[in-house]
Amino acid sequence: MDNSAFLGACRALLGDAHVISGEADMAPFLRDWRGRFTGRALAVLRPADTEQVAATVKLCVAARIPIVPQGGNTGLVLGSVPDASGSAVVLSLARMQKVRQVDAVNRTMTVDAGVILQRAQEAAAEQGCLFPLSLAAEGSCTIGGNLSTNAGGTGVLRYGNTRELCLGLEVVTPQGEVWSGLRGLRKDNTGYDLRDLFIGAEGTLGIITGAVLKLYPQPKASVTALAAMESPAAALRLLSVMQDHCGASLTGFELMSAFCMRLVAKHFPALPQPLADGHAQYALLELSSSESEAHAAALLERALGAALGEGAVQDAVVASSAAQSRGLWDLREHIPLAQAADGKNIKHDISLPVSSIADFIAGTEPQLQAAFPGCQLVCFGHLGDGNLHFNVAPPAGVANEDFLHSQEAVNRVVHDAVAAYGGSISAEHGIGALKRDELARYKSPVELNLMRAIKAALDPLGLMNPGKVL
Repeated sequence: MDNSAFLGACRALLGDAHVISGEADMAPFLRDWRGRFTGRALAVLRPADTEQVAATVKLCVAARIPIVPQGGNTGLVLGSVPDASGSAVVLSLARMQKVRQVDAVNRTMTVDAGVILQRAQEAAAEQGCLFPLSLAAEGSCTIGGNLSTNAGGTGVLRYGNTRELCLGLEVVTPQGEVWSGLRGLRKDNTGYDLRDLFIGAEGTLGIITGAVLKLYPQPKASVTALAAMESPAAALRLLSVMQDHCGASLTGFELMSAFCMRLVAKHFPALPQPLADGHAQYALLELSSSESEAHAAALLERALGAALGEGAVQDAVVASSAAQSRGLWDLREHIPLAQAADGKNIKHDISLPVSSIADFIAGTEPQLQAAFPGCQLVCFGHLGDGNLHFNVAPPAGVANEDFLHSQEAVNRVVHDAVAAYGGSISAEHGIGALKRDELARYKSPVELNLMRAIKAALDPLGLMNPGKVL
C-alpha cells in the first residue's frame, strides 16, 4: 500500500476532516511545547474512539507507517512529536474526551485517554470526590499523556505519581488489538501486571485509550504557608518536622530558591511577595484536613512553631483566605513562566533520595560555576518526593543560543552528580528523544537489554513512537 492509498483508507475510516495533511494545519501537532523543535509527518490522524484507534493502527501496520501517539502535546522531552523524516503519522487522541463512568462508592473514574486533566478533576469533584493529580499544564495535558509519562506534579508527596493513581488501562497494541484491563480493583494478583508495562512507556509499546483512575474523599479544608530558611539543609529539617507533626495531612512541600523568587518578582510584579527578600530558600507548604479548616490551621501552626523553635525556619506566613492561598501557589507555579520570559535555559528534571538533596545542591553548584562561570541556577521542585527542577541559565551577558551549545557539557556535570548520589535523570518528564542518549549512558546493560527485549516482543516492527526512549 503506497502513501496515497494509505491516506485514502484513513479518510474512509475517520472522515476527511480528521485526516490532516496540509503543512499549516499540521503545524501545531508537529511543534514541541517548548518551541525548540518542529518535526514532519505524513499526516495527523484523529480517531474518535478506541475502535477507530485499533483500525487505524491496523492500517499503519499494513503500510508499515510509524505512529507517534499524541495527547495534549505538553511534553518537555520531544516524546509526542515526530522526527524530521516525515515518514510517520501523528495519532492524536484529542477527540476522545468521554468521562465514561464515575463510581463514587468504589472511588474510581473511567475516562478516555484524551480527557483533559482539569476536566477529570472537575468530573470527580462533581461527585464529591478528589482526583489529586495536579500539574502546571492541567488545562491542556491529557490523561493518556499523563499515564504515558507517569507524570508527577504537586501532590506526589501524599498521593503518588500517576502510576499510583491508576487501577486499570485500555490499550491498543502494536498489532491493532484491544486489551481491555479496565477493572477498578485494588487487588488483582493474576500474573504479569500489564498495566505497569504501558504506564511510563511513552507510547513505545502501545497506545493507551482509556483508564480507571483512583479517587479520594474531598478534603474538608486545606491551608497553605510560605516559609523562609537559610539553606536546603534547613528545608530538609523543616520537612522532617512537618512530617513528624502532620503525617499524611502534609500534601505539598515545594522548594524554591531565592533566585526563583526574584525571577517571578521581575516578570510578574503583580504577584504578592509576602516574605522579605534576603532569605536563601523558601518552602511552600500545604496541609489538607478531613475535619475542618481550624483543625488544619492549628496543626500547621504547631508544626511551624516547632520548626521555628529548632531554627529550621527564619520566617513564615500562613494564608488566611483562599485568595491568599492561591497567591502563594501562584508564586510557585509562575517559576517556569518566569524562566521562559527571562530566556532559554538548560533544564534538568531529576530525582534524588530526599536525604541527599542538600548535599547534591551544595556539591553540584560549585562544579557548574567552575565549568561555566557566572551561570545562574534555577532550582525548585517537589522536595517532599525528591524531585528537583535543576535548571541552568546563562551568565549575564551571554546569549541564550550560545549557552545552549554547552548543553551536553552542562548535562554531564549535573547527570554525573545525580548518578553519584543514586538518583535518576528523569523524575517526571520522561525520556522521549531528548534524553534517549543520556538514558543509554546511565542505565546498566542489563536494564537496557531487558527494555529492548520487551520492546522487540511487543512491537517487533518498531512502529510505535520510534526513536523515543530506546
